[in-house]
Amino acid sequence: MAIDLTDEIREHVNGALIAGNPMILASVDAAGKPRLSYRGSAQVFAADQLGFWARNTEGSTVESVLTNPSVALMYRNPAQRVLLQFAGRARVAQGEERDRVYDLAPEFEQKADPEKNGVAVVVDLDKVEGILGLDSDGKPRRVSMQRS
Repeated sequence: MAIDLTDEIREHVNGALIAGNPMILASVDAAGKPRLSYRGSAQVFAADQLGFWARNTEGSTVESVLTNPSVALMYRNPAQRVLLQFAGRARVAQGEERDRVYDLAPEFEQKADPEKNGVAVVVDLDKVEGILGLDSDGKPRRVSMQRS
């Protein structure tokens, strides 16, 4: 199955920060060490892409993406029993893509960088897995998508 993020997944991801469940990004630094960071600006960018705004251009997240584009993101909403994992390849966006990533970020994140000095990152998704709550029988509603 190709990756096509559903409206339900979009709502979870795009509302993550407001719901108090910011996404977690896993990346690999220049020394090959894993690194985790919260990404409050993470949003669905396209049917098979996520995007986030990195305010600190000198930070290790941007350096990691430039060194090794392999990343993973995780969303968890324990109250709704939702757990989603996204894996893909990150890249620094330029031009209109950069502007759109910033514009999609929650207002809180935009206000933290009103001069738009940060860096836009787009993640081309290769895999999406997880659970979207429980069905009427109490069984997990599983999600599994992979780039064709």
